[in-house]
Amino acid sequence: MRDNNSELMRRRDLAMLGGGQDRIDAQHKKGKLTARERIDILLDPETFHEIDALVTHRSTQFGLEKQIVYGDGVVTGHGLIEGRPVFVFAQDFTAFGGSLAEAHGKKICKLMDMAMKVGAPVIGLNDSGGARVQEGVVSLGAYADIFLRNTLASGVIPQISAVMGPCAGGAVYSPAITDFTLMVEGTSNMFVTGPKVVFTVTHEEISSEDLGGARTHSSKSGVSHFSCPNEAHCLLTIRRLISYMPQNNQEDPPRAPAPIQPEEDDSIASIVPPEPMKPYDIKDIVRKVVDRDSFLEVHEDWAANIVVGFARIDGRSVGIIANQPAVLAGVLDIDSSRKGARFVRFCDAFNIPLVTFVDVPGFLPGTDQEWRGIITNGAKLL
Repeated sequence: MRDNNSELMRRRDLAMLGGGQDRIDAQHKKGKLTARERIDILLDPETFHEIDALVTHRSTQFGLEKQIVYGDGVVTGHGLIEGRPVFVFAQDFTAFGGSLAEAHGKKICKLMDMAMKVGAPVIGLNDSGGARVQEGVVSLGAYADIFLRNTLASGVIPQISAVMGPCAGGAVYSPAITDFTLMVEGTSNMFVTGPKVVFTVTHEEISSEDLGGARTHSSKSGVSHFSCPNEAHCLLTIRRLISYMPQNNQEDPPRAPAPIQPEEDDSIASIVPPEPMKPYDIKDIVRKVVDRDSFLEVHEDWAANIVVGFARIDGRSVGIIANQPAVLAGVLDIDSSRKGARFVRFCDAFNIPLVTFVDVPGFLPGTDQEWRGIITNGAKLL
């Protein structure tokens, strides 16, 4: 019995090291945290309960039988954020480059199934080189299993994805299905095909950062909802984001303590200029209406002619959607319609009331907008 306990502890110690100390050091040299360090920042102290820590792959092809890493490149478990349960998986780049394969995928699927049964949010910390090619089509099948659960959980439990490193090919689609995607500037990338493939096919020369970096996806494509300067900021943003949401679509959002009411502020009356053609920043209005320092803007750098985000009024969570006269006079176009519609759908699914600020001249005219589908995209918001 004592020998069995010793062996169990030995294996658990190995699991804590992931791919080994040398690879952990290499991760740190890149300015990146390990999977377990990220979980420690994300969750309340000492609340993380790991599951399947000793799982290993069962492949015998291409010498994989000689490379056994406990956990198989992903840390899964559950813990608390501000005392509320969440389920978390964090891909471990030190083990097989965080590549997704059969056992790795089954761990994530098991975690998502548990989250659905309990009715609690799922947070994915993605740092993966993609599919583990040594396991072939089995790896691709694992992606399909995860995608299925993403779609079944959509609108039922909140799903948040943080891209903490490279994310290419099939790996980008699970974050895209989830409700919110966060990226870290300088270290995370998302693209279906990388720069080398792009050059081979189209002869365009472009860096990974310009093709699919955090700034690109938060300002040009809208794939990323938040662009964060570092990993700690990203993880703390997730904690704040979760605080506005209910655990599932059957519950109401949590209520924070009502703030002390400030003295009456008449300055809001002077923000909107009397001249109807003169621009102003709608965010100044929003911040005056909601509880102090409670406004968390979503998609701040994309489709800036509409403003969406979470805030609190008297401690209650609300969704904000507002036309922005300071950008394109607040006109609605394809991107702003998509941005607004997606945010409204999320709030509707999770019982978050909307506060709408309207100052809009209409839809943007032009052949480009008509030919790219302003009718169908505008209809999503309507």
